[in-house]
Amino acid sequence: MQRLSIQKFLNNKFLAFFLASIFLIIAVLLGISIGTVYVPIETIIQIIFAKLFGVGSIDPMYDSIIMNIRLPRVILAGLVGAALAIAGAAFQGLLRNPLADPYTLGVSSGASVGAVLTLFFHLSIPFVGMFTLPLLSILFSFVTIFFVLAFARKIERSMKVETIILTGIIFSSFLGAVISLMIALTGDELRQIIGWLLGSVSMRGWDYIKIILPFFIIGSAILIFNAKELNAMSFGEERAQHLGVNVQKRKLIILSAGSILTGAAVAVSGTIGFVGLVIPHLSRILWGPDHRYLLPLSILIGSGFLILADLLSRTIISPTELPIGVITALIGAPVFAIILLQRKRKERSG
Repeated sequence: MQRLSIQKFLNNKFLAFFLASIFLIIAVLLGISIGTVYVPIETIIQIIFAKLFGVGSIDPMYDSIIMNIRLPRVILAGLVGAALAIAGAAFQGLLRNPLADPYTLGVSSGASVGAVLTLFFHLSIPFVGMFTLPLLSILFSFVTIFFVLAFARKIERSMKVETIILTGIIFSSFLGAVISLMIALTGDELRQIIGWLLGSVSMRGWDYIKIILPFFIIGSAILIFNAKELNAMSFGEERAQHLGVNVQKRKLIILSAGSILTGAAVAVSGTIGFVGLVIPHLSRILWGPDHRYLLPLSILIGSGFLILADLLSRTIISPTELPIGVITALIGAPVFAIILLQRKRKERSG
């Protein structure tokens, strides 16, 4: 009886969105407040009201810290976390594999190759300048997914899930070797390249938010509009076809949307692992596999999680800053190990 009441409590979708939203709001306030200079939360709220409604006074020092340093960093971390989490949720549903995430198909490796090539050869696109790095990362992510899909189709015209996963692993391994080769040949840029690959949202500013935001909106909207198709395909391709889903078309759309999100996230922040793996899995355990709710919940929780991970990365050994990818791996790997152990126990007991 008690177990049923707990399950009913968790199945309340309004409660799920309420808790996820509260978690995100708390993460945002903590991310803005805590740092080398502590900003009281009431001051943050006061400045926000002053900016939005023109009421109240603004302390110039706090205003500069919030608007120029903390807020853009928090927003960027939130967008990256949300992009990776919703892409991970979509890939896990599409591939019917809890170990799937945005990196399974080699998309992040492709984006990373684009970034490392830019740093290695000091590439600069005319009229673009400093934004050459993120733009080439996004371009290489699209090239990678194109080759993965083309190669998978060459092997098997039906493009089964297993074929796509294996093709993604092959490309990811190859591109990882290319990155390692470039790092081995790099001189003075070695520290910069390795730092970028480990992931960071430090010193990015509002311009990087402008880069990721349109891709995030487009990719997320596509996936949310395909939530029902994802629900059908999570039970298998044959059953989805019987339900009237054009599996080939929907698979291509979902993979493309996930690649847009992953490519944009990697472009502005580098390689950050485990967000797209752990967050959707936890959300699915707590609130079920229905993608109509799972996708937006993954956005909220993934966003809050990466904001807190970034906060930890810049405060745990202050004034030195750890790469955010190190923090997500340290948190994500044990959590995912626990999830897998619990799942295995349930299978054995069941």
